[in-house]
Amino acid sequence: MPKLRLAAVLTYRPSARFAYALACALVAGTTALAGVTGSAIAATTGQTGQAGHTGQVVSPVDPNPAAAPGQAAALTYGQDVSNYQPDHDWASSPAEFGIIKATEGTSFRDHTFARHWAELDKKGIVRGAYHYGHPRNNPIAEAEHFLSMVNSQPSKPGDLLVLDLETTNGRSVAEVNAWAKAWLSHVEAKTGVKPMFYSGWHFADTYGAGLAEYPLWVAHYGKPQGQVTPPADWRSWTIHQYSDSPIDQNVSALTPDQLRTLGRPV
Repeated sequence: MPKLRLAAVLTYRPSARFAYALACALVAGTTALAGVTGSAIAATTGQTGQAGHTGQVVSPVDPNPAAAPGQAAALTYGQDVSNYQPDHDWASSPAEFGIIKATEGTSFRDHTFARHWAELDKKGIVRGAYHYGHPRNNPIAEAEHFLSMVNSQPSKPGDLLVLDLETTNGRSVAEVNAWAKAWLSHVEAKTGVKPMFYSGWHFADTYGAGLAEYPLWVAHYGKPQGQVTPPADWRSWTIHQYSDSPIDQNVSALTPDQLRTLGRPV
């Protein structure tokens, strides 16, 4: 989810009309698919960095261009944001799910979390919260930091919980893998929710062994919407982050109701 390279080039704040036109042009040029293959739809079980980028308010984009011949059901479109998009307009967004940053490490709290959380509740779409992990720290301490933040806001059935892991902090493959397992299992034990695991495709393929029980949110910007094979031990993916321009854009092979079954219980 890192967008520092975009921040380096977007040095001015375009008008809403220009931002919208730019968004549509970018999406039209980089994505032309809005469905998934039959095998991806059947698998309904379970390039990156920190979410957010330019800090500009971006107009919504059309996630559903015409489906190509031979494609199956349409994908569910979603967006994810952080404090880099403090004023993101969820009311006019076409997203059917939204995932927002809550915490990072053992001390960072996203100051826009409460605002985004409330806006997603008003919109009535699937919502989720994620924690950006640092394996140099104690995984239980980081998990408790995340839970203290998400539990400070009202929750409802279907809210998703996510571990965003895309840095090693110099730790070995075995150490990063063990760290992820400890964080995920602790959050599951405390909430009854099996958290989702987010990472870039190559990172997940290297460090994700044994994590296939956790739903996969995989970033792969080199693949069209939904046209990504699962890495490591996963047999399917749940969400594909296919672009970070002009905002993090995602599709899911699941319907909104199916996504909610992966979140907080009733």
